[in-house]
Amino acid sequence: MVELVSAIAKSLVEHPEAVEVSESQSNGTTIIQLKVAPDDMGKVIGKQGRIAKAIRTVVKAAATKANIRVVVEIVQ
Repeated sequence: MVELVSAIAKSLVEHPEAVEVSESQSNGTTIIQLKVAPDDMGKVIGKQGRIAKAIRTVVKAAATKANIRVVVEIVQ
């Protein structure tokens, strides 16, 4: 899942080298944290959060196929 989020985020931003994706476990849920450069935050979130929602939807579909629970967090 980390590779999926990383690939999507790097294709959206102007500074792909600043993209950091980390993964942790909590109560049976995998939490994926996405960090991008401050100027690219708007590109990852999108208007009214549409791009962020789309990223979460794609990851959720992949997680459902793998039979795991994943949450994507976009952090500064």
